[in-house]
Amino acid sequence: MTSDPIHDRQPIIAVLPGDGIGVEVTEVGMRVVRAAAARSDWSFRAESALVGGAAIDATGSALPQDTLELASAADAVFFGAVGGPKWDNPSAPVRPEQGILGLRKALDLYANLRPVKLAPSLLAQSALKEEVVRGTDMIVVRELTGGLYFGKPSRRWNSPTGWRAVDTLSYTEQEIERVLRVSFELARGRRKKVTSVDKANVLTTGRFWREIATRVGADYPDVVLEHILVDAAAMYLIRRPATFDVMVTENMFGDILTDEASVLAGSMGMLPSASLGSGQNGAGGVHGLYEPIHGTALYTPEVVGTGRANPLAAILSGALMLRYSLNRPDDAAAIEVAVEHVLASGYGTPDIAGPSTQVVTTDRMGDLVIAALGETSARITAPAAG
Repeated sequence: MTSDPIHDRQPIIAVLPGDGIGVEVTEVGMRVVRAAAARSDWSFRAESALVGGAAIDATGSALPQDTLELASAADAVFFGAVGGPKWDNPSAPVRPEQGILGLRKALDLYANLRPVKLAPSLLAQSALKEEVVRGTDMIVVRELTGGLYFGKPSRRWNSPTGWRAVDTLSYTEQEIERVLRVSFELARGRRKKVTSVDKANVLTTGRFWREIATRVGADYPDVVLEHILVDAAAMYLIRRPATFDVMVTENMFGDILTDEASVLAGSMGMLPSASLGSGQNGAGGVHGLYEPIHGTALYTPEVVGTGRANPLAAILSGALMLRYSLNRPDDAAAIEVAVEHVLASGYGTPDIAGPSTQVVTTDRMGDLVIAALGETSARITAPAAG
């Protein structure tokens, strides 16, 4: 039998739990990733570091140099959440959110993937009617390193007529084209449809985005491209979410639309995310950062340590990490099947509990997924990326 140099190499995962509930769900997520690796008889090296509020307290920086160096050298970053009331001062010069924003920019993680797929057993927990959300299975691709959040100038000042403030929405052709190509490639492995969201009727950047989307779409004749204005997209996510396959949009629109889409799944505690860069890492995948979308805001400090948090978004983020960065699609599929099995068996954390749900703790949910993973047969066939 010949050796596989990619699979023989021990990958490195930078584990950055962050603050609050991030520490709790990251621990459970990593337990499941370890169980998946053991199931397939391979190993990795995990190294932890501080980020966010915990890093500010220890070093004065939300993203210490040691943390950035570890994240840059690793094959993947497994991230928890940052922030909390302790650091909730909008005028503070150093804020926990600078940790995650700094990582995205420094590592050039330009494509944020947020899958929204409803487990059949959770249809009743969605905020919308079952007949509206049934069949929803989409990915929102958000451009992550450009737009208003990074544009310059961004400042406030006192003018002769009073205080003023400005943020700058700026994009280059290359920034738009590369995230669009990620979306079209994903769609090719799914249902072959891309919805490009812009504000072309008002914004110059929106017309620029639409022009480039049309040009890139011509390179993918097998994929259907539709253009939708962002306000219409917000409405259609509620009225007909199951019609979307891959939705791609700029940074701020994506930030808002993905939080809206999270209510389709019944809880933000269910949704994972992957932030991907370019090029291949040493494990045969792409360098990426993986985190639950909920951050620390979903769970107040009073919830931390009580066992009420939902770890499934972190667990499913681990599956995305296995698929995209660690070149282990079969293990990723096994985790996803295990999660579906646990939910179908009637277990859930408080945020997704229905009348007949057997409510379990954060740690117990992790144990159940690991047990289901152990029972998962080798018959699982990995789906196409996405």
